[in-house]
This record gives sequence, structure tokens and C-alpha cells, in this order.
Amino acid sequence: MAEVTDSPSGHLAKMPVELAEGTVTYKLPLDELRLDLNPLLGRKLRLSFTGAIHCCHCGRRTNKSFNQGYCYPCFTRLAQCDSCIVSPEKCHFHEGTCREPEWGEQFCMTDHVVYLANSSGVKVGITRVSQLPTRWIDQGAVQALPIARVKSRYHSGLVEDLLRRHVADKTNWRAMLKGGITPVDLKAVRGQLFEMCGDELDALDERCGIGAIQQLDDQPVTGINYPVLEHPTKVTSFNFDKNPVVEGSLMGIKGQYLMLDTGVINIRKFTSYHVELSA
Repeated sequence: MAEVTDSPSGHLAKMPVELAEGTVTYKLPLDELRLDLNPLLGRKLRLSFTGAIHCCHCGRRTNKSFNQGYCYPCFTRLAQCDSCIVSPEKCHFHEGTCREPEWGEQFCMTDHVVYLANSSGVKVGITRVSQLPTRWIDQGAVQALPIARVKSRYHSGLVEDLLRRHVADKTNWRAMLKGGITPVDLKAVRGQLFEMCGDELDALDERCGIGAIQQLDDQPVTGINYPVLEHPTKVTSFNFDKNPVVEGSLMGIKGQYLMLDTGVINIRKFTSYHVELSA
């Protein structure tokens, strides 16, 4: 079992994950430190926010975190904080108005996957090919299936915008954390969506360029298990901005949440917050 022999401290960031033999392993990042969390299940943890927030991009101290970890100047300047990251169908790279064209070339003008996931029910989502299965895990999905591969983030946004008329595109995080998610035949859902949207998908493929959107019919469904001793029956969330101390026994980890017997906390939400940990 991993031991926390002192009180390590550092700035939080999105928890790195790994899927091994169907089960997720988590690490808690505190600056350069990566603390194995799975061995700490059942133990009492205490996270204390010291009051310091430093921008995850430039390191500037800020009184408030924007877009999960940025100072306000970076939030207004960086392409990774633009509204098209949340709504990729609004990408304006082709108009020559991208905030950072080089960043856009690297992260947006690359192959993306449109997928179905079962997190709190079936949803459609998108991510870079290189982000699988991390993206599914971050959303707490228990099942996931790639259904299309496209040439850019913009194209993936167009496909997602089309499909979400028939299926959700967001996760109910409270339901996800409570567990008990009913298994779904994602391949059957994929077939239904392709049948309902066939003509529109063909028109979109022709508009984007033949081959820009490739429907995937041969991908396996990925099943994902999370390190959870007990799911909460009632979900109460912690907020460092209101209470600087989070304390309780670690009962599980799912998505980007630590589930304590006293409540849950979204670690990614508090990226750039400086905390001290004791266990």
C-alpha cells in the first residue's frame, strides 16, 4: 500500500489515468509529484487549499481560476480557451481568425473520433484519437464505442451536432457518480443513429470532402471499471472557494472525482489550486 509519510503539497491538475485489464488506475498530480491513489481506497484523506492559485499556462498568481486553471489574460488570449473548444462546430480556423494557428494545427487539424459512451446513459462525444480511452474515463463512462473517424475537430463537431439531435451530448455527473448504470447495446444505438441520419451524414461527407468522415462499423465496445468501494446515495460536492478543507475516507474514484464518505470533489475543476495532502 502506498504510504503518505509527510504532507506533500503542490498545484492540482487533471488526474492522469491508465486503463489496465479493464480497470482504471489514478494518480493525483501535485506539481511534479504523481501520487498513486488506488492504494489509498478506504483511507482517510485531507486536502487543504492554501489560498494560492497560479495559472496553469503562465504561472501568474490569480485570485480566480478561469476555464479550469487559467488566469484571465491567458483565458482571453489562448486558443485552447476559445469558445470553439466547447463548441467545435463553431471553429473559425478556416476564416483565418484562430487565436493561435500553430496550436490549432497541432490539436484541432488532426484526426478525431466521434464516439458513443454510457456514463449516465448514452451520449455522443468527440475527442482526438490520441485521447482514447482517457476521454471516456474522464467522463466516467462504463462503456464506449468509436463510431466515426474524421479529419479535424471541426468535422467531428459537425457530426456531433447532427447526432445530438437524437442522443444526449452531456453526462449527468450526479447520476454517473451514484453508479448502477444500466448496460446498453451501443452497437445497436450506432446502427439506429446511422439509419436515422444516413442522408445527412452522406451530405456532410460530400460537403467536407469525400473521406473526411469515415463511419466505423468494426470497432469493439470498451468496458471500463473504476476503483470504487461504495457509491454515494446522495451526492454532495466540495468547493475549495467556499471551504478550504476537504476531508473524509476515500470510497472511490470515477471520472475526475474523488468520492469521499463526506462528499465528492472534482479535481479537474480545481486545476492550479495549491493544496496540501495528508492521509
